[in-house]
Amino acid sequence: MKHLVLTFGLLSILAFSRAQAPTEDQIEIGVYEKLGETIPLDLTFINEDEQEVTLGSLIDKPTVLSFVYFDCPGMCSPLLDGISDVVSKMDMELGKDYQVITISFNTKDTPEKARTKKVNFVQNISQDHREHWIYLTGEEENIKAITNAVGFKYKPMGFDFAHPSIITLLSPEGKITRYLYGIEFLPFDLKLAVIEAQKGQAMPTINRVIDFCFAYDPVEKSYGLQVTKMVGILTIFIALVVFISLLIKGRRNRASKAAKNE
Repeated sequence: MKHLVLTFGLLSILAFSRAQAPTEDQIEIGVYEKLGETIPLDLTFINEDEQEVTLGSLIDKPTVLSFVYFDCPGMCSPLLDGISDVVSKMDMELGKDYQVITISFNTKDTPEKARTKKVNFVQNISQDHREHWIYLTGEEENIKAITNAVGFKYKPMGFDFAHPSIITLLSPEGKITRYLYGIEFLPFDLKLAVIEAQKGQAMPTINRVIDFCFAYDPVEKSYGLQVTKMVGILTIFIALVVFISLLIKGRRNRASKAAKNE
């Protein structure tokens, strides 16, 4: 019975979250997953060496894509620190098995800022592999195009931006295969995501449920539990447990009566 209750509980959460899931246009800050779609590879950006490049010229292997802005007082530095940490612990080779691309979504960021930012976060990575973590800046049109293609939703707030914290895995052909949420990542999770990206396999993630249960607070610059939604989920779950318990009890009573009549 425990397995049955847990199964129904998970299904109720997934069903409720799907039913309540907002459309892309309704999301101001967050992520609208576009698994299986291909990003526009003809978009041009400027790398940290002040060279103009297209995404197509860079993406020829599984790619870990992240979005930040360089003067971010909140989650951007912890996100980049998390990427640096997991890359240093991976048993896959950066530059051979995969690469990392970080794009600033602030049009005021420059290649000079990109170089400075990169130096801060490649210290855990060997000198020979640092070139395979590429930092890009660009114009608003191209920034909007790539963030929209990935479903990365951010919003200017004064001199700063409210934004989610994720990394996105791309196949060598630019296909979106996985989203990993947060600022810390396990080597096993990233390795599995890289393998999936190499095969071009777009895999759904349980983080959609987590993202549904938590909402970004632009004032606190953090995620908070959405109490109303969680109460709704809990109510449905309890109702299912009660229903299943009554159903099983009724069957047992009928079976007991039948046995006595015999």
